[in-house]
Amino acid sequence: MRAMAAMNQYKQVSVSSQVFEATPHRLIQMLMEGGLERLAQAQGAMARGQASMKGELISKAIGIVGGLREGLDMGKGGEVAQNLDRVYEYMITRMLEANKSNDPAPLVEVSGLLREVKSGWDAIAP
Repeated sequence: MRAMAAMNQYKQVSVSSQVFEATPHRLIQMLMEGGLERLAQAQGAMARGQASMKGELISKAIGIVGGLREGLDMGKGGEVAQNLDRVYEYMITRMLEANKSNDPAPLVEVSGLLREVKSGWDAIAP
């Protein structure tokens, strides 16, 4: 049991050091990766009938997308930032719908949209 606790602590320290050492560009990539992971986990929880777990994971994904949305610089980002803001707002709405209806289709849709945004972000690596 102590080995598992040590492994979990290592993972937390490892993630923390990755965040500490990451560039702003990499931090956004990490947020997107985390969002995609939570969406996949929520789909799995939904398939297994784990309602509370599904809700928790969707909530985390909503928080991540909300963080991406809050990080937009509307002054410097212009039309691109405005379009991303609308896409993120749409993603949040669809995730709420998925949670309410217990339908995985909106989560699949949001995952596709987030992968598309991430691929564009990845392409502009510094």
